[in-house]
Amino acid sequence: MSDRDSSTARQGMFARLKAGLARTATQLTGGLNDVLMKMRLDEDTLRTLEDALIRADLGTALAHEVAADVGTKRYDMEISAHELKKVLAESITKFLQPSVKEFVIDPACKPFVVLVAGVNGTGKTTTIGKLAARLAADGRKVWMAAGDTFRAAAIDQLKIWGERAHVPVFAREPGADAAALAFDAFAEARAQGADVLLIDTAGRLHNKAGLMAELQKIARVLKKIDPSAPHAVLLVLDATTGQNAISQVEAFKDAVPLTGLVMTKLDGTAKGGILIALAHRFGLPIYFVGVGETVSDLQPFDAKDFATALTGADEPEKPSIGAWRF
Repeated sequence: MSDRDSSTARQGMFARLKAGLARTATQLTGGLNDVLMKMRLDEDTLRTLEDALIRADLGTALAHEVAADVGTKRYDMEISAHELKKVLAESITKFLQPSVKEFVIDPACKPFVVLVAGVNGTGKTTTIGKLAARLAADGRKVWMAAGDTFRAAAIDQLKIWGERAHVPVFAREPGADAAALAFDAFAEARAQGADVLLIDTAGRLHNKAGLMAELQKIARVLKKIDPSAPHAVLLVLDATTGQNAISQVEAFKDAVPLTGLVMTKLDGTAKGGILIALAHRFGLPIYFVGVGETVSDLQPFDAKDFATALTGADEPEKPSIGAWRF
């Protein structure tokens, strides 16, 4: 890909991200109206900023930290609306940066086994399909395992994604033992020389001990083939659940060793700020974010792009009228 093509592709990804974050951005900037009408970043301004961040679902403590960080840069100084958005984007980027990490497939692990978990309705199976399509497009030999044996619809859904991406799907009848299926899928994928095996699991409520125990069993039986497996454990979270995502991460990381997060449905909520809260609280890599239905709408997470799209810091400065209403 030429530099020009790469730049065009990046611009397209940012445009989709910005469109996907429109509801959260509207929630945030709408709450900032009182701030943006002022010309000085004083205590009252920072308090209003903090309230706007809370409404965007950052949570009270983190909203206070971000507002305080913004204040350290320009406190009691004149600042335009455009400048404030840029300073806010810089602060949000700083809080997100520790969670930026590329999702890397270790070629020494063949196949590289990715166990994917999440509660019901997060878009987990769809995310697996999109990820399989991305990896296959990069030239990797990918397999998927339909480990959500509780739902026939999940098995069928994964098979449809397999057909789209030209990726084999290891599946059994609904109701089959999920751990046994994962074991057999791993053995078969290894025998066939697969580079990556993506294992779907049943959507489970994070407060159901029996279902969490089954997830632990799946992880345990994989180690019988390779003690280092699963090589990645991804938790898929639905942005529309807001602060409830925090309790989900807490529960799942106690059950299995999470290596990263995927945040879906950012295009369907005004609660996208929860991603910042998750990054700050857990420090886990956020590998991908979902901002739509197509394969290209599952994007590698970029802290600066996310913060810019969220705050509108990329938009040109508007000329002031009278005082600097815009």
